[in-house]
Amino acid sequence: MPFNKIFFFLLTCFIINGCTEPYILETNTYEEALVVEATITNELKKQEITLTKTSRFEDKETKVESGANVFIADNAGNQYDFEEEDGKYVSTVDFQAVPGREYKLSINTKDGRSFQSSIEKLAPINPIQDLKAFVETKDDTLRGVAIHVYNYDPTNNAKYYRYKFEESYKIVSPNWTSLTANVIPGPTPESDPSIQLSPNPINTRVCYGAKNSTDIILTSTTELNENQVDFPVRFISDQNYIISHRYSILVYQYVENLAAYTYYKTLKKISDSGTLLSPLQPGFLYGNITCTTNPGDKVIGYFDVASITSKRIFFNYVDLFPNESLPPYYTKCEQINFLFCFIGLECNGEDLVYGLTQKTLTYFRNEGIVYHTYPAPCGDCTTFASNVKPPFWID
Repeated sequence: MPFNKIFFFLLTCFIINGCTEPYILETNTYEEALVVEATITNELKKQEITLTKTSRFEDKETKVESGANVFIADNAGNQYDFEEEDGKYVSTVDFQAVPGREYKLSINTKDGRSFQSSIEKLAPINPIQDLKAFVETKDDTLRGVAIHVYNYDPTNNAKYYRYKFEESYKIVSPNWTSLTANVIPGPTPESDPSIQLSPNPINTRVCYGAKNSTDIILTSTTELNENQVDFPVRFISDQNYIISHRYSILVYQYVENLAAYTYYKTLKKISDSGTLLSPLQPGFLYGNITCTTNPGDKVIGYFDVASITSKRIFFNYVDLFPNESLPPYYTKCEQINFLFCFIGLECNGEDLVYGLTQKTLTYFRNEGIVYHTYPAPCGDCTTFASNVKPPFWID
């Protein structure tokens, strides 16, 4: 569920005393609130802040809070201004959070409201030490690959962690052939088309997919005897096609302070409650940002100053599952046969022409006028993924 809709649900349940009766998800009572997603880190870069508004359940698009004046000031006299860019607010210069320095976020909206965060400091720095992939069985039934992140803090200062990841994977079309079929229109509109075979571009055989994490991933060492992290940040079923050949994951580790960790933990509990009409009715989730012009105006979100490190690993399916069959492909690849003629009960040339021209079918081979095809993704991975190799990719 989008970030701002999660919080509109909170606002609705705060206003309406319970959601236990059957309810059509349309908004009768709507209270707009500013939604702030702001995390700055110790990474030297252009920092980003997202400002949106709560949405009604029936809204299909996120409302962006545009035209705002946004800046971050520190206690050393520096001010970092942000400018609107592609639906976000991006700092005009590269900067990084520095240990021991205090930071405050200020937002002035175009309708005259002002918002400020509490003063925040950079959380302790504790880099990822290692990232490893293992074959494991989850919940005693689901076999797959678990990605574990490791670190250790001998100072015992870093205790609260939040993770995000970006995964990339190689895709190989299982039914790719060296020839492709092209439909050639007849010389007149009334005449039947023909099919011409030509070399199939090799760049339709291998592609690369990418996905980013969407869940709130948290762990803490407060209940451990040692301040050592061994945390499964990602689990992938051995039946998931994304690990069929070569897979890579880039894990980002944010070290948080207790207040930020508590905020994200509460947010996770809300978003993981299973259903909008859940018995869980937490009311309004307050962060560390308030409206200074009108204290009654609700603002949702948290200004987070976290330390960040990242690490990437690659692995091949055969490295972890030697001599085992590959997982099922992205889609079911069953052969579909056509008799390429247009007169007769068994003829289905029109269906073949439509499938080839609309790129829902891919040519495999033919025996005379009998054409054997597969669904397009089975022979051309560019129908659902990119054939551009990522710049970081290592074969």
